[in-house]
Amino acid sequence: MDNTTETNGWCEALYHAKASGLVLYGRALGLSHSEAEDVVQETFLSLLQLKQRPTHEEYYCIRSFRNRALNCRRSLWRRVLRELESARWFEPTADSGPQEAKARETLERLPIEQREVIVLKIWNGLTFEEIGELLETSSHTVAGRYRYGIQKLRNLLKDQDYEYHRQLGNPASLLGATPSVPES
Repeated sequence: MDNTTETNGWCEALYHAKASGLVLYGRALGLSHSEAEDVVQETFLSLLQLKQRPTHEEYYCIRSFRNRALNCRRSLWRRVLRELESARWFEPTADSGPQEAKARETLERLPIEQREVIVLKIWNGLTFEEIGELLETSSHTVAGRYRYGIQKLRNLLKDQDYEYHRQLGNPASLLGATPSVPES
């Protein structure tokens, strides 16, 4: 087996394992969906050009993606396009529903630092230590951002549920208002 086949094999497996998570990470960093996809492609093209396989390939891939995503985000023209397409985070599917919209809207309300850590932790499966290395900050700071972000998500979702029930009325009060069944 030559070096090209070996490189293509691990890159292909890594692409299948990480591409969708990287697109979502790009969204968390403020890229549009198409920009995030472009950065994923650029990242994997650069991985294919490496002379040898990196020791920690997943970390190397995510780090490389993050650097390219941040460079992409800095572009003024791309910022204008990103703002026009900011409504779509997840790739729409036939079974997309209100839960997906609720998750996207709630994530969008978090500060970017918390959103970034949550996406890396949940959708990319990184540890706090790995995220800390990636973001060049301590794992304690990362864990705090994650904790505060998750708490904010809980509070935001609780508030949304409260607002939903307030609009519909309290289901428990409806049950209490039903007439009792006469005994026979």
